[in-house]
Amino acid sequence: MTQPCKAEHCQTIDLGSRFFGLMGLTMIVVFALTGLAAAQEVIIKSHGFSEFDTLKYPDGFAHFDYVNPNAPKGGELSYSTQGTFDSFNPFTRKGRAGARSADQYESLLTGSYDEPESYYGLIAESLEYPESQDWVIFNMRPEARFSDGSPVTAEDVVFSHNILLDQGLKSYADAVRKRIPMAEVLDTYRVKFTFAPDIPRRALITQVGGTPIFSKRWFEADESRRLDEPRMQPGVGSAPYVLDSFDINRRVVYRRNPDYWGDAINVNVGRFNYETIRIEYFSDSIAAMEAFKAGEFTFRAENNSKNWATSYTFPALSDGYVIKEELADGNVPSASGFVINMDRPQFQDIRVREAVQLAYNFEWTNESLQYGLFQQRHSFWQGTDIQATGLPKGRELEILQSLGDTVDPLVLTSEPISAHSSKASRQTDRRSLRKAMKLLDAAGWKVGTDGIRRNASGVTLKIEFLTDRAALDRLILPFVANLKTMGLDAIYNRIDSAQFTLRRRERDFDMISGGYRTSLTPSTGLYQMYGMEAASYSVFNPSGINGPDIEALIDNIVAATEGVELRANIRALDRVLRAKRFMVPTWYLGKYWVAYWDMYEYPDNLPPYALGDEDLWWINPDKAAALKTSGALR
Repeated sequence: MTQPCKAEHCQTIDLGSRFFGLMGLTMIVVFALTGLAAAQEVIIKSHGFSEFDTLKYPDGFAHFDYVNPNAPKGGELSYSTQGTFDSFNPFTRKGRAGARSADQYESLLTGSYDEPESYYGLIAESLEYPESQDWVIFNMRPEARFSDGSPVTAEDVVFSHNILLDQGLKSYADAVRKRIPMAEVLDTYRVKFTFAPDIPRRALITQVGGTPIFSKRWFEADESRRLDEPRMQPGVGSAPYVLDSFDINRRVVYRRNPDYWGDAINVNVGRFNYETIRIEYFSDSIAAMEAFKAGEFTFRAENNSKNWATSYTFPALSDGYVIKEELADGNVPSASGFVINMDRPQFQDIRVREAVQLAYNFEWTNESLQYGLFQQRHSFWQGTDIQATGLPKGRELEILQSLGDTVDPLVLTSEPISAHSSKASRQTDRRSLRKAMKLLDAAGWKVGTDGIRRNASGVTLKIEFLTDRAALDRLILPFVANLKTMGLDAIYNRIDSAQFTLRRRERDFDMISGGYRTSLTPSTGLYQMYGMEAASYSVFNPSGINGPDIEALIDNIVAATEGVELRANIRALDRVLRAKRFMVPTWYLGKYWVAYWDMYEYPDNLPPYALGDEDLWWINPDKAAALKTSGALR
């Protein structure tokens, strides 16, 4: 499901986010003869997979604890999004895919919302693998069907794996090809993945278990159908919802497949309760807010502090027709902020990047523009036990020392870099700006007679801040003004969504508002976000940050077989990333803001790692009828 973006006005990239990591563990041990020596090898057969911990749910469990197994089916979830779309293929880098277009594809395993990184059988009924994890076999459910009624087979799984390598995102293909060299059909409903020798085994089973499964027959029926080209045809998947209708750049409607194969399996009980899901497109947040007030759509996951503080005073709310609520969020806050393009020459000197950070006044922004509702982000794993704190010590220090000359010596002897503090009483904190200007002077960017900084070659210190969101104006313009005060030739450029998508993908910007995915148990996905090989083209690395110190820590994280070692390396990586100063850390919320017309209901025990509005909530038909009878809703 698509999680709401909880950093104010942050951009989210859903491509690939469902394809990394899946695992669990209720063991049935059998023995097999291997090799000419006929040595015994322990084979584990399980209904799920977990990397470090045992699975919460045993084999044959009835349903997840956090669902309402008796939730009624029917009604409509409707919400809004901003921007445009011109494709229903979410796997191409061309164009902009329609909302939820990736959600029609299921995978062999699916995640649990109350365990970090535990996964259970979805298309796969069970999996088998040796203790060495050199390979994995998935035993698929024969009843699984695509939306056209055709069976989901091992051939479809192998085809999906291969087409993602041949036509998918290059950063994904490069990362997977070297680690998973073989996928093979054993029989109609049995598929095997063999992993490359001499590489860490962690997250390989989860990687293949999370691969989206496409219909081989659908692709091969028309040679023009490719994964790397935009198309308005959505393709054929096996998930609960299928595309019902669309109006380009206005709305997308999905309808529950009446013949969905997976209603009765335990991981789906109590989920996917809506008859239809409708997404309304708007050009700006003001129009979307007015449409919500009027009941044109009925669920809103809010990420605008001004709206949350001032806009929920309309009659439908005061009359009790709309509910405004804050719900707990146990996820790691997204690592969001103002991203610096590390490919740009003006940012090669870390003193320039630090000066740019100092120009941002979080305290004033939060108090004056965001109603004091946010907290300042410092860490890439903010507020967790894997956030780097204090001086490095113990195993974390040993890891950092092992990096040798590749790591900044100050990382070994200093507390981790944290966002600076500024005065909330005024936009321009003179102390911070004075420090920033000294850094720019030392970096060779001197102020000319016209007040603009130039280097020895006469090149101006220019920064273009790029966005496609009008709602960001009030938050970024004061930051840009501070940059100008320091002598930078800083401009704020808001462009349309299509242009922004293209320029972001091509990394044709100086700075943008963006971020990086976070996880309590990160693994191979780190190569796409911070790795050296994919740094020049990965859509998951907006800054292009990379380095031998980062690469070594990613290798350690992927190779970790114990939780203690994993956490020590994540803390070390957090410390190194923060020291690079490639992002201006901004704010985080740590909770969900939601408003909805009073016909939605949700389980009493919502899980810690998902809001669940798209697959755990449901419509109360009596409340929906009452809203219409009252005239509050059409």
